[in-house]
Amino acid sequence: MPHQQTSLPIIDVSPLLITDSSASSQEETARQIHQACRDWGFFYVKNHGIPMKLQEELIDFSREFFAQPLENKMKIAMSKGGRAWRGYFPVGNELTSGKPDGKEGLYFGTEIDDDNHSKVRNKIPLHGRNQFPSIGKNDDEFRHVILTYMIAVENLGRLIMSGIARSLKLDVDFFDKNYFRNEPTCLFRIFNYPASFCQQQGNENLWGVGEHTDYGMLTILLQDDIGGLQVKTSKNEWIQAPSISNTFVCNIGDMLERMSGGYYRSTPHRVRNLSTTRDRLSFPFFLDPNWDAEVLPVPMEGVTDTNDNDDAEHRWDKTSVHTFHGTYGDYLLKKVSRVFPDLAQEQTIIGPGSY
Repeated sequence: MPHQQTSLPIIDVSPLLITDSSASSQEETARQIHQACRDWGFFYVKNHGIPMKLQEELIDFSREFFAQPLENKMKIAMSKGGRAWRGYFPVGNELTSGKPDGKEGLYFGTEIDDDNHSKVRNKIPLHGRNQFPSIGKNDDEFRHVILTYMIAVENLGRLIMSGIARSLKLDVDFFDKNYFRNEPTCLFRIFNYPASFCQQQGNENLWGVGEHTDYGMLTILLQDDIGGLQVKTSKNEWIQAPSISNTFVCNIGDMLERMSGGYYRSTPHRVRNLSTTRDRLSFPFFLDPNWDAEVLPVPMEGVTDTNDNDDAEHRWDKTSVHTFHGTYGDYLLKKVSRVFPDLAQEQTIIGPGSY
């Protein structure tokens, strides 16, 4: 990592969005992505094509939802979402490394409203209908904003992954063809970090989300203007990743580390609301492999600096990403069940002691 750099790089991804961009400009973007993935595992993207109006509507509707009394929010509790695991959870119900987080949130995924869809018919977890909050002029207004945003960010994520493919000297559509196919696993969260949480007695030294890495392929994060995201450097130092207007923070997850044989590494990060008077909002979108895709190493021709040894002892959760074998769905179920163990037992998604 460059010694003098103490902030995450900001990458202009417009060459990936514009079909008639020159090959040289696309290669330069890929080079910057490569350097960011090697040095940090994190980077900002700008000129991404997602309208500010859409971002602002998402933030405004979300603030309105979380300002409601708890009993109103619990009308769409995750426990009412069945095996789709969609809906609202209150502060303290989500765990990171076995410890309750200081945040509440909404869980969404790709909307599947067809009961004959094979995943729904076969009762595959994390597939199905979303539970949408009734906020706005009519019941569908927030729903429309959420789904429009999810489609836009999925498209952006696919383009960023085309840049990552270039950065690894792969075909531009490598991840689309081999991992996303026609149905990537897309998970979207809206998190609210109450300002009151860290002010409560006993919570002064707690985090909204403790140290962790993301378990998927690519995370694309919109955050409000409060800040509080911190990223761990290769020197075990923590740096701030503040909000920068009209940018998204991107980070690679454990699956991309596994696919690249440790050449690109997922980076630990954590969150705390820096404000004592305002709640913090964040909007992570996770673009991950197809549920049924087998997670295998990608071709790394000419690359010798890989490390896919069992690194459990050096990881934040003492779990190596390089020892897993199976489909992404198998992997994801075990991970998510650790986050909501009670719900996992209630839905009999995973057996006792399996996580």
